[in-house]
Amino acid sequence: MPTSVIRPDILAQTAYAVADVPADFIKLDAMEVPYPLPENLRAELAAELAAAPINRYPNIAASPLPQLLRDTFAISEGAQIVLGNGSDEIIQFITLLVAQANASVLAVEPSFVMYRRNAELFGLNYIGVPLNPDFTLNLEATLHAIQQHKPALIFLAYPNNPTGVPFSREAVEAIIQAATGIVVIDEAYGAFSHDSFIAQAGQPENLVVMRTLSKIGFAGLRVGYAVGSPAVMGELAKIMPPYNMNQLSLAAAAFALRHAEAFMQNIETLKNERARVANALAELEDVTVFPSEANFVTVRLPDAPLAFHTLKDNKILVKNLHGAHPLLQNCLRLTIGTPEENDQVLRVLANVIADHIRAKQSGFYANADAIARLNAGMIKGVLLAVVLFSLMSIYLCSHYFSDLVVAI
Repeated sequence: MPTSVIRPDILAQTAYAVADVPADFIKLDAMEVPYPLPENLRAELAAELAAAPINRYPNIAASPLPQLLRDTFAISEGAQIVLGNGSDEIIQFITLLVAQANASVLAVEPSFVMYRRNAELFGLNYIGVPLNPDFTLNLEATLHAIQQHKPALIFLAYPNNPTGVPFSREAVEAIIQAATGIVVIDEAYGAFSHDSFIAQAGQPENLVVMRTLSKIGFAGLRVGYAVGSPAVMGELAKIMPPYNMNQLSLAAAAFALRHAEAFMQNIETLKNERARVANALAELEDVTVFPSEANFVTVRLPDAPLAFHTLKDNKILVKNLHGAHPLLQNCLRLTIGTPEENDQVLRVLANVIADHIRAKQSGFYANADAIARLNAGMIKGVLLAVVLFSLMSIYLCSHYFSDLVVAI
């Protein structure tokens, strides 16, 4: 097909890369829950999927899934729910909702790459507001950008991805209050956080809360949902594809929520592991561990690319954030896995840091030796200068007294 008919900005882009991970690798790069569906539930799920009417188009309105979401996550009856084929589809269509001439999309950075990607895809102005160096929200800069650009759409990941750092609730509320457009609070990792805006979705009318089932153990189903006021969600529903959710995903997601206790137990296990991994990493010299309320931990190492490749050599895949944003220099994002998987990550990283410390110390001693040699050379030079000065003084004095004797 001739590329002349394709938009130049799309031709200039690269496709979103999904890593091809060998089966024997420990996969800790995509914030997936490491636990599969419990064995005792698999036969029951298989029976429900076998009964799904896959010969018919899906009818989301008739599905029990929206009400199950409402009951499981305490969503207000006054708020409206829109389902998406993963959060990515919701981000895409809610961006399309505001796509008009001179409109702007605002997000903090670094954050989820799809906010910027979709804004640029629809020809919107994208405003990225840098976080503070510790990955906390720069509220003053964000409010200034809102006042200056008046964005039609603001995305805030809460907790943030790829940093995991929770933002101040008061700061987020200030942003909501200052916004004149739609504010989307992306709570993809909300199940791992102590705080949520889900109960406030739609209050005020421009507040939308977005969540997904991917991060609680069902990434393969591709089920995301947005919660907001009927005024905003009604408009979003107009442009969503009519059959965007397939029968099997609807049935499997409903089944999962009817057995919520199984995955909620996994979440508690992962939260405990997150604390253990963070504490262990914090004990390592020259390693910075950032606070996290997601199912991953972001760390800064002396040499993140080296650590990434060393982990990969040990058949462990994590996310190398180095180079993705200036604030992410020498950072890795480590998805929390099973205790056994986490132990292997900690072992490899401890060895990497131990090698770094040995190299640093050997460099120190080498420098110390060089300084000692330099000092010894300087001392010899000073002594030689003193001797030469003394000899010259004796010589001059002897000539002076000889001349004095002759004169007398």
